[in-house]
Amino acid sequence: MAKNTQSIPLKNRPWDRLFIAFFALNFFFICPIVDMEQLTVSEPTRMEENGYPAWPPAPFIDLVHWYGFTYDPALIARPPWWQATIWIDMFFFWPFYGFAIYAFWKGRNWIRLGAIVWASVMLTNVTIIMYEEFFGPYASPHLWNVVAANLAWIVMPILTLWRMGKSVYPFSEKAG
Repeated sequence: MAKNTQSIPLKNRPWDRLFIAFFALNFFFICPIVDMEQLTVSEPTRMEENGYPAWPPAPFIDLVHWYGFTYDPALIARPPWWQATIWIDMFFFWPFYGFAIYAFWKGRNWIRLGAIVWASVMLTNVTIIMYEEFFGPYASPHLWNVVAANLAWIVMPILTLWRMGKSVYPFSEKAG
């Protein structure tokens, strides 16, 4: 923190609660359930013969598969580039979400650079995924449902870049 500055309490940063909620959704549900399903179930079309893995729980696997079979063929096809985005989520984004929840909650400026990197990579990944959904061999027949389901992963990185780009010390103000 810069000299003569103090951390702004969370109660005075109401919009940061939105970031915390988004990071928590990803930390507690998207990565350990949705992403993990894509790593533990290699062939969703062969669930009957392969059976369910130990994690995630079967109802969540069924939910992911319902969404994929209904709206998102790319999620079911899981081409190598798609799998790469899931590995990025698991190894880089999942830990980031834990640190981001803490940093945004406590007002820690050290998250700024990591948040900018996360937002940039997330926007890149989602742009590639959306290009597939619009134009690729696994293009969605229900495009606007898929866009709506992914909209938060477009909007939140943009908001993060805006939030972190306003100041080198995004959670600080002049003391006194």
